[in-house]
Amino acid sequence: MRIILAGCEYSGTTTLSQSIDDWMQENMGCRFSLIHDHWKIPHTSGHPDDTTQDEQNFLLKSTPKLMEMHQRHSIYYHIQAATWDRPDWMAIGLHIDDSVYGPMYFGYGLPGTSHDRLLDMHRMERSMLRFADDLVLVKVTATPETIKERMEKSPHPNQVIKKNEIEKVISKFDELVNWSLIPNKITVDTTSKKKKESLREFTTLIRPYLTDTDRSRIFAHKAFKISGI
Repeated sequence: MRIILAGCEYSGTTTLSQSIDDWMQENMGCRFSLIHDHWKIPHTSGHPDDTTQDEQNFLLKSTPKLMEMHQRHSIYYHIQAATWDRPDWMAIGLHIDDSVYGPMYFGYGLPGTSHDRLLDMHRMERSMLRFADDLVLVKVTATPETIKERMEKSPHPNQVIKKNEIEKVISKFDELVNWSLIPNKITVDTTSKKKKESLREFTTLIRPYLTDTDRSRIFAHKAFKISGI
């Protein structure tokens, strides 16, 4: 299973990714080797992010040019040919996060500039689709009211989005998911849903995109559990 989860900060991408990982363990007997969740400046390394506060402050004070280079090089590193040697891979945000937040909050990737993210997005996706035509883009969404409530209840350190721009950010994610060249797309709405309910929605919607490898592992794992092996 190869997945990119993308959605506005506080929409529940990280929570859903962890639920999917647990579901794979329960139903396939395996987990993702890594969940790449490090695309929101200044949280840009580790699994999850392990940058220190000093390092985050340093990155936030960096120039748009250096931020852009840092993000672009990191994304291309994570989608190189060897990335796709295994049947399972998951990233949260990746080039979608970068293409939303870079122009909106960090001054790079703007239309008409060098490395315009509307153009770079498609370059990155063409690279991915050469090796992973089974890739699924999962848009994770929630209402602006839900995003605001989660933001107030459990604020992120160095959060990216601003409270008065929630609707604008959600709209931008909608736009870029539609703009994406990745043909396999589903949407999971986490509004007013518990973790199990969001996972159930995902597992229902992902069924048409499960690979032969995914299906054979589910079948084999179920058989092993029944037989007590």
